[in-house]
Amino acid sequence: MSRTGEQIAHRLMPRLDDTMLKDLAIRDRRGAMEVVVEQFRDRLYQHAFFIVKDPQEAYDAVQEVLIKAMREPRFFNPDFHIKAWLFRVTSNLCYNIVRDRRRRSGILESMPNEDTASPTQVDSVQAFERRGEVMSALDHLSREHREILLLRYYDDLTYAEIADVLQIKLGTVMSRLSRARARLGNMLGTDHPLVVDILQPQLA
Repeated sequence: MSRTGEQIAHRLMPRLDDTMLKDLAIRDRRGAMEVVVEQFRDRLYQHAFFIVKDPQEAYDAVQEVLIKAMREPRFFNPDFHIKAWLFRVTSNLCYNIVRDRRRRSGILESMPNEDTASPTQVDSVQAFERRGEVMSALDHLSREHREILLLRYYDDLTYAEIADVLQIKLGTVMSRLSRARARLGNMLGTDHPLVVDILQPQLA
């Protein structure tokens, strides 16, 4: 099979959960780690980018996290929460980057250009403007509210996974998320597409 064929086949493979990854690691730790990298690299990049707002810094952060994962002796232990650990370490590293940047020269406000495939150029502009509006609103939330919204709606983590990432109780996840949704809704308005399409249905 060609390299391209291998890449396509790999993308079509189902995602492995923590249990399956750990079972694979018993037989082939290196192979299991390669699967981890393939499954989580893009998701961690998106999470990192939302925090640092710089593509190169987000890329570097994810690379560092994955190197840490490879060197973590407990990574495939039975009681180790792989996904939660990856997102927690990524979050901590990225917030450190933002803190250091503030200390040096302040937060960079500009959004990078994106090559987003859209049906029309108008749709692309509108999507970009909407994304910028949401990101601006998130920047005005507290860190705990911003972080929990990113984990839930952009990273699509379950409540239990968020509890593991943030190391808080499940009830705290639900109450914090509810307050964060309400706060974002107040900032954007109840008729904003993000509120209508994503936040409001979650309140039902």
